[in-house]
Formats: sequence, C-alpha cells, structure tokens
Amino acid sequence: MKKIAILGSTGSIGTQTLEVVSNNGDMQVCALAAGGNISLLEEQIRKFGPRLVAVWTEEKAKELKEKIKDLDVKVVYGMDGLLEVAAVPESDILVTAIVGMIGILPTIEAIKAGKNIALANKETLVTAGHIIMPLAGKYGVSILPVDSEHSAIFQSLQGGRQKEVAKLLLTASGGPFRGRKREELMNIQVEDALKHPNWEMGRKITIDSSTMVNKGLEVIEAKWLFDIPTEQIQVVVQPQSIIHSMVEYVDGAIIAQLGTPDMKLPIQYALYYPERRYLPGDRLDFKALSQITFEEPDMETFYGLKLAYRAGKEGGTLPTVFNAANEKAVSMFLERKIKYLQIPEIIQACMEQHKNIESPTVDEILNTEKETYEFIKNRW
Repeated sequence: MKKIAILGSTGSIGTQTLEVVSNNGDMQVCALAAGGNISLLEEQIRKFGPRLVAVWTEEKAKELKEKIKDLDVKVVYGMDGLLEVAAVPESDILVTAIVGMIGILPTIEAIKAGKNIALANKETLVTAGHIIMPLAGKYGVSILPVDSEHSAIFQSLQGGRQKEVAKLLLTASGGPFRGRKREELMNIQVEDALKHPNWEMGRKITIDSSTMVNKGLEVIEAKWLFDIPTEQIQVVVQPQSIIHSMVEYVDGAIIAQLGTPDMKLPIQYALYYPERRYLPGDRLDFKALSQITFEEPDMETFYGLKLAYRAGKEGGTLPTVFNAANEKAVSMFLERKIKYLQIPEIIQACMEQHKNIESPTVDEILNTEKETYEFIKNRW
C-alpha cells in the first residue's frame, strides 16, 4: 500500500488528490497540512485517518485540537509543522499542493528524507529550480509533475529520449479574456477574471490564467523539470483545453497528450507512475468534438508572459521577483486595492529595479521575496 502526505489538503489540488485516494482504495494518508479551513480539515481527518496534521497558526492548531480531541492525531503548526509533515517517516510520496514560495523548504526537507515529490507547487521550481533538481538527483528521488501541462509533457516524453527533443509546446486556454486588447481590459472586475472558460481552479491561479502569468510560470518550471532552455519552450493557445501540451522531436514528430480538462488525471498519474489506473469521469468524444484550434499568444496585451520569458532566461533571483511581485499584485487585485492592468505593471516595475543575484541560496531567494513585497508596499 502506497503511503502519502499532502501539503495543502483543503485547496483545489489537495481535495482532488483525496478524491483519487478514495477512488483507488489502496493508498494510505499519513499526514495532512492545511492553512485555516478547519471544518474541512476535520472532515478529512475523520475520513482518511492521518496520524499527523499541520495548520499554519497556533490559534488554528488549538481550534483543531479541540475539534478532534477524541482522535489520536498529533497537531503541529507553522513552518516547523510543514517540515514535519513533509518528512513524516511513514510516507513514500509528498504531494506539494500549497500555493506560493512557502513550499520551498518543505520540498527540500522531503527530498532529503528520500520522499518522491508529486509537485503542484510551481513556485518551488520557478524560484529554486537550480537547488531542487540537483538535490533530487543527489538523493535519488523523483519530481513528478501534477500541473496538467507538465504532466502532459512528462507523458509525451515516455518512450522518447531527452537528447532527441527539439522543443516543448505548452498549451494555454487563453483564459476568459482571450482575443481582447489592453483598452478592453481597463475596467475588468474580480468577478470577470474569476470566470475561467474551461477549468475549475483556486482563485489565485484563475487570475494568473487570465493574465497568462500562469503560463509564464509554467515556462520557467518546464525549464527546470525537463532540463531544456526557455528558447526551446513555445506557448501555444489551444482554447478548447483538449490538447494539454506537446513535445516536438528532432525528426519533426510531435507527440501530444489529449484529454478532458480534469485535474484528477495528472494527479493520479503522478501518484501511481509508471502505472496507469482506471479513472472515473468523462472521456473525449471525437464525434462530438467539432474542432481543435490553435493561436499565437498575444504577448503585447498579456505581457506578463513576455516578462516570464525574460525572467526564465536570465535566471538568478529574477524569477523570484517575477513570482513574488505577481503573488502580491494578484492578492491586491482580489482585495480590490488595484486595477486588473496594474498586475503586469507591478511585476515589470519590480523586475526593473532589481539587482539580480546569480545562483542564489534559499536565504537569498526568501530575502528577495521580502524585498519585493516591501518595494510594492512602499510604492502602491
């Protein structure tokens, strides 16, 4: 029986991971970590029976302990709690489904403890890929992508060899504002940006999808996951979200992964790799599928994607600035403190004032994040 721990169990990826666990019946949940959704976390504890649970604050830990005092469960909190869940001795694989750079240290801890990583926390590789990937190699652990696009590339690489890859083609839906120009986005409200045409995701990633910053983060993540320069990673808009990504080989052959837009497929593939399991749900019906279309991304209107390519190419601490500035800007937009078009403006301003550090340490990465937040606080 495979044993797993999950960081971010009450979020979108976390809850779908637990659905996959329920559907299969041969996986044991050893540990869970969540932010502050105590009522849902209590439900998960009672259903899946982990012996270790982490929450973010001491206050939430006290609240949870009171709710589950009839159970034999250890409750921990804060970064120390996340690290304990990440390295829990019983687990074989850690699902990193928390959002943000908070995922870096637990991922490192899990790798050093010999855990395979089912990676849904893209910020870890975006900001610290130069640390994470060599470390995974040193400890002999696998980094298995959970993002639908990276999972699609991973699946399309099976049977091919790394040296035979010409380029990676990351597909994007284009989000809710595909085809619109900048002047048409001036009065976009939070509710507009949260209406993704194809996927059901968390609030932050849905905003990122609408600005195409999410695709930019995926370009940088793909660079590290598949050891390929950003110049060989192309973004293609595929509005129907049927083709999840593609690999072009040196002989011109292109292998694509297709499927319905269901995150449980890449989650299950990562958890059971290299085995494929039956997955309940809809299947592609090619008779009903009228067309699959492709477009070039509009990098002038959605210039957050262009900034991501620059950050990925230059490396160092610049991807951290790109990511941190976006995190803060999206948070401010969701709180209605800034306008929609200010999101890429803030990212660009932060990148332009930053003095890049090559091959940063974890401390330098985290300090860069703080400095970026401080710059935004003082200016906006």
